[in-house]
Amino acid sequence: MITAILFYIFAAILLVSAAMVVSARNPVHSVLFLILAFFNAAALFLIAGAEFLAMILVIVYVGAVAVLFLFVVMMLDVDFAQLRGGIQRYWLVGATVGAVLFVELALVLGGWTLSPSAVRLRMSPMPSGVSNAEALGRILYTDYIFLFQTAGLVLLVAMIGAIVLTLRDRKTSRHQNIRRQTERTVVETLEMVSAPVGAGTTASGGYLRPKAPEPEVVEEHAPAGGHGHGH
Repeated sequence: MITAILFYIFAAILLVSAAMVVSARNPVHSVLFLILAFFNAAALFLIAGAEFLAMILVIVYVGAVAVLFLFVVMMLDVDFAQLRGGIQRYWLVGATVGAVLFVELALVLGGWTLSPSAVRLRMSPMPSGVSNAEALGRILYTDYIFLFQTAGLVLLVAMIGAIVLTLRDRKTSRHQNIRRQTERTVVETLEMVSAPVGAGTTASGGYLRPKAPEPEVVEEHAPAGGHGHGH
């Protein structure tokens, strides 16, 4: 009885928080509601006896993915007014894509049937000597190893795409010149000072800073096939 009550409480909070993720106007609030949804989903996994999936959901999704979303939303300078303005311009495309996805989900659910042995397997006792993590590892890395590696490849492509899309070359950013750094000698970089005991930084009149590298001189070459003449 208590388990059923807890299930309905966590399920109701999960549905409300999931609805608030897509309906909240503030993106930070959306990420916070997403974290709340993850916690309630983890509680449902605990009720179902899948403690390994519950811990993975909290550690990976809440501790890494959702927190990363929160930091990205808070640190990026995103013009949300401009983003909302684009919704009115592309609402037809978005509605078309949503309708196609809804039809595909309806077709999948319409052709899905429950196996007669599913209820019996769900109510059957767990095998002795095998934990949930071990049983899940056996299934993932034996029967479904190809699908598991394919999912990892899809996530890798998504990560690379996100890096490429967010990579910006700002004018104020500083770039390393590896050749100039490796060509500098110790004499050009450091300055040895013999300071008496107790003098501290007063021996040289203040703090010493590293020497600034000399500006790189670009040699001008005469054009090929001719000689330059002065006037």
